[in-house]
Amino acid sequence: MDFELNDAQRLLKDMAAEFAARRIAPVARQNDIDERFPGDIVKEMGDLGFYGGVIPEAYGGAGMDYIAYAVLMEEISKVCSSVRTVLSVQMSLVASTILKCGSEEQKKKYLPRLCTTEWLGCFGLTEPDVGSDVQHLKTFAEKTSNGWKIDGRKIWISNGGVAQLALIIAQTDRKDSRKMAAFLVETGTAGFTAKDMHGKLGLRSSNTAELYLDGVEVPDDALMGGVGDGFKVAMTALDNGRYSVAAGCVGIAQGSLEASVAYAKERHTFGKPIAAHQLVQEIIARMVVDIESSRLLIYRAGELKNAGKPNTKETCIAKYMASETAVRCANDAIQIHGGMGYSNEYPVERFMRDARVATIYEGTSQIQKLIIAGFETGIRAFG
Repeated sequence: MDFELNDAQRLLKDMAAEFAARRIAPVARQNDIDERFPGDIVKEMGDLGFYGGVIPEAYGGAGMDYIAYAVLMEEISKVCSSVRTVLSVQMSLVASTILKCGSEEQKKKYLPRLCTTEWLGCFGLTEPDVGSDVQHLKTFAEKTSNGWKIDGRKIWISNGGVAQLALIIAQTDRKDSRKMAAFLVETGTAGFTAKDMHGKLGLRSSNTAELYLDGVEVPDDALMGGVGDGFKVAMTALDNGRYSVAAGCVGIAQGSLEASVAYAKERHTFGKPIAAHQLVQEIIARMVVDIESSRLLIYRAGELKNAGKPNTKETCIAKYMASETAVRCANDAIQIHGGMGYSNEYPVERFMRDARVATIYEGTSQIQKLIIAGFETGIRAFG
């Protein structure tokens, strides 16, 4: 399979790299320190069509293929993973899920707004007592004469405090978890509140919030699919999210490599640049191999997505490999930078902090292993 970028993909890569270097890089450090949400940058990216992603032009999107989308994620994340997170949640967890699982009316209503960043979206799955064990959600949607009333709490929701639209997964039957449902909830609805979360290790300039739904009433047409489709919708969103997280992780790893190579050429010890020392070269070589392997795994999953073929296993493999690679490469980059790597004078310490969560969200590395092994053995380790 040939993964050489075509002209359109290369043009997008160059465009994203130029924007990231010109607009994102100069403010990434200070935004991280201040925990400042980059709303101005998000708006500019929307104007450039970056938020159109894989959404068809008929719904206001850019109609990218999945390889182009991965390239975009990598280039943005290579400079600032917080900015990539906003884009990833908007496009992968929310817009792409609406595209696949939403009604025609829902697509026409919400996708154009999401693609232009007129509206931002968030995905409400995780709860204080529920992470990987999705089938035991406590958020509950009760049928009413006018639609549904939703009560519950969500936590660690990226974009949650800045979103106008929330995709909420809830139970509809307290005795039967198979009757989960997905709802598109406009955050301005009475009873919906968000509380920003601070003090995160990484992704400090992305927004993360707790969501509170206290008797939130939504109409019947807020339901995505039917009652019982909630788990399927959630898994669709996670499949989408894992792909963009994996591509973003390659960006972190590539950024770590490029920073390490530049520093290793500048820094001299024992009368020569540290790049000439064999053990430094060994670290750099390992980074290159891990990055190339991760990128190819992502492109393989992307080709399957482009062809409309099942890709859950391949996407999980890519996400597992790329997220672990990002952590290793960022850690190695700090080692190569020595004491300076421990300071935010260089971006590698931020790369390390940003990379760490990628082995947790959209399914931990351990969950990825269980899914991969389940495909291989035909035996699921969890219900």
